Amino acid sequence: MPFDFLRRKKTPETATSAPAGITAQGVAFDGLTEDWRLTGRMMIEGRLSDALNKREPIDIVEVQWGPIDGSEPMVAAPGLKTVDPYDLVVVLAGEDSKPEMTEDGKSAHRVHKVSYEVAIEVPPYRVIGTVHLHPGSEPDSLLSRSSEMFVPIVAATALMGDLRVGAESSSAVLVNRQYIRGVEQVDARTGERHEKLPGASLGGVNWTDRSR
Repeated sequence: MPFDFLRRKKTPETATSAPAGITAQGVAFDGLTEDWRLTGRMMIEGRLSDALNKREPIDIVEVQWGPIDGSEPMVAAPGLKTVDPYDLVVVLAGEDSKPEMTEDGKSAHRVHKVSYEVAIEVPPYRVIGTVHLHPGSEPDSLLSRSSEMFVPIVAATALMGDLRVGAESSSAVLVNRQYIRGVEQVDARTGERHEKLPGASLGGVNWTDRSR
């Protein structure tokens, strides 16, 4: 596998391997490009989404990689020292990717965010789960430009066709908005649109109606 498979190279790579005898810290990640899967640890502090949204190359260690289709096994990639967030389509985040939220923080989150169950098309992947948006924002706003490069989808599954990709479970799937090609509201349990209920509408137009 070529070590120059990542398309963008903004800065020279630097050696970031942990010194001998010292265990690397950082944050575990499982990243998907259009063709490859990368796993390892990003040498950052704090939330993974915050580091990715800085849009700067990130030092990585303990890296393994392999074709996204599973045609070859994951192998060590000691020559890969940094990753550019622009090259990552989807990142599966673990529990250590975000600091524990206080009770006050959880309450504020519930008050200020609205939950939508969505299916997001980020070719060659489809991510199904729940997105939390500010009141007044609707799921199709994810197609618009934003200062937030990666949007977290919780209780999510990443699929390539009918095949689940990445880890079996993750606390969130971070989706690169620059790769989003479609968003629809679905039942997260099935990944399908909600069935339209019988009877006439009571008036008004909701997001689901306009997306049909």
